[in-house]
Amino acid sequence: MILVAIAVRLTSSGPALYWSDRVGKDNAIFKMPKFRSMRIDTPAVATHLLEKPEAWLTPIGSFIRKTSLDELPQLWCILSGDMSFVGPRPALFNQHDLIERRTAQGVHQLVPGLTGWAQINGRDELSIEEKVSFDTTYLHSRNFALDVSVIWRTIAQAITSKGVSH
Repeated sequence: MILVAIAVRLTSSGPALYWSDRVGKDNAIFKMPKFRSMRIDTPAVATHLLEKPEAWLTPIGSFIRKTSLDELPQLWCILSGDMSFVGPRPALFNQHDLIERRTAQGVHQLVPGLTGWAQINGRDELSIEEKVSFDTTYLHSRNFALDVSVIWRTIAQAITSKGVSH
């Protein structure tokens, strides 16, 4: 983690960590850290809503996103109880369509995760509807064996960068 932080600082101006407002259990807002992969002047919207997301990336942004190294600081959120290892990925505070659909399906009752069922079944390639469908399936099927499977599949996908669009 120290090496990633140093690399971020050496290749772009601004802090190594980016803290974003995310939606947690019962739609409570919490601060979630990531290693900064985007320029400091990037709008606070979901990456897929940017016209040219790649134009906002820092010199090493693409690499740390594709390898999921940008997610490592979220271990702090797991230790503090705002997140778990497996669960639906926490929505940005302004992703109202995703939040509303998850709430309607009861997914908001889950602690968000570092990885999740939707992450290993499409990640960036999924529509909002598909994400909510996978999150709902996880809500009704979750158990220890499924969580272990999700973690192993996440590791395999991080190695291959499967499902990362930018």
